[in-house]
Amino acid sequence: MENMTIAEKVSYIKGLAEGLKLDTNTNEGKILTAIIDVLGDIALNIEDIDSDLADLTDVVGDVEDSLMDLEDEVYGEDDDDDFDDEDDMYEITCPNCNNTITTDFDVIADGSLECPNCGSTIEFELDDEED
Repeated sequence: MENMTIAEKVSYIKGLAEGLKLDTNTNEGKILTAIIDVLGDIALNIEDIDSDLADLTDVVGDVEDSLMDLEDEVYGEDDDDDFDDEDDMYEITCPNCNNTITTDFDVIADGSLECPNCGSTIEFELDDEED
């Protein structure tokens, strides 16, 4: 019964109830029959929801693919081999007070930075390869 769908389980329960020959004229029989009918309706609604969810998942996947294609058209291919030093952030430790400073490439390219903690000047020397 583990691999059965909800609708199949409800049908199984309905078959058990019919096999027991419930007396639908008694209050208990009426309640059990009504519960089984409601379970059947719920099972059908869940199947509809599952189907709609699968369709929606496909549409979202298609939209995502189209959006990625559009982004590639507008912004160009995203190539991980090409990187821009100007977008990178660098952590520098002040040799005077050991304060860690986060800065960007432009500040380093200027050649020096004043430590906001102790005020000492930190100088940078860039090689031609790093320029």
